[in-house]
Amino acid sequence: LEEIPEAKADAKQIVALVKESGKVTGYQLSDGNTVDKQTGVALAKDGGIEGVGIATNKGTEYLKSLPDGDEKNNLGNLPSIS
Repeated sequence: LEEIPEAKADAKQIVALVKESGKVTGYQLSDGNTVDKQTGVALAKDGGIEGVGIATNKGTEYLKSLPDGDEKNNLGNLPSIS
């Protein structure tokens, strides 16, 4: 992880992944809102999403679960919506 933002007290959690053709394009948050990947990264950097860090793949930033030993709450294990 390249960055682990400090989550604010009112930070949301990611409850589902938005996928198109099997690729993550966004995140559904615990308040019911859905944000695209870029907005999710910006929100996390601002402390608005808890339990995630920022990683980069081929120049594109994305969110990754913070390692805590619990596989069940990893982003890859969350339900997907389209």
